[in-house]
Amino acid sequence: MASAIKKSSFQKILLETFHVKLETVFMHFHILQHVAFEGPAAIAGWLDKNNHSFSTTKFFQGDVLPAQDDFDVLIVMGGPMGVEDVEKYPWLIDERQFIQQSINSGKTLLGICLGAQLIARASGAAVVKNGHKEIGWFDITIEQENLPSLLEGVFSCRRIEVFHWHGDTFEMPAGALNFAASEACDNQAFILNERVIGLQFHIETNETSAALLVDNCREELDGSSYVQSESEIFSDPARFHRVNESLYRLLENIERAQG
Repeated sequence: MASAIKKSSFQKILLETFHVKLETVFMHFHILQHVAFEGPAAIAGWLDKNNHSFSTTKFFQGDVLPAQDDFDVLIVMGGPMGVEDVEKYPWLIDERQFIQQSINSGKTLLGICLGAQLIARASGAAVVKNGHKEIGWFDITIEQENLPSLLEGVFSCRRIEVFHWHGDTFEMPAGALNFAASEACDNQAFILNERVIGLQFHIETNETSAALLVDNCREELDGSSYVQSESEIFSDPARFHRVNESLYRLLENIERAQG
């Protein structure tokens, strides 16, 4: 189990100003968001329900990054840009440095899609074009042996269906455990240092966030081998609830690891 991270500024304020005894762990999450239409989705609902606070750096609005002491857990969201698109998005350079600092300072990190690629890139691994664009609902196979405690019980079975929207893929950072693959993409997930998680797929997506993705990136629905149509993506709303359950179990594990 990862060691507990020192109290964030938010927790210190609760303790010192309001004399709140932190018998229940209240965590402060910080979210890195790259575009307006790829927000935290189901993550935000879980944080609110479980009385955890969160803040967001919205790079598309020119927001600044926080100090490392100001948060407990870092979540890096997806986006349509590539990790090397620094001429168009110069803040990617600062973001990669910030991610590296967060890893080095012992934070727990969760990266989703582009977020996972940025974590891999900040950890010295390459990010390349995948052999196939992968959009929609496709199975992944989970390597369940030797999973660290942060991943215990997150995925209900060895083969599960998850939501995808990517054309690039990460190579494995040195020392990382590759624990998931799909037919279209060998590297679907990794965990590094038992506390830094990268997911190429989406478990935070709900119907609302998926609709935003389709509305803003419809041109990518090109009918290729691993790209579903809009009607296929929304054909079974229960899919979103199922992947969100995996998200909630992962966040619960992170919560316990901070205690």
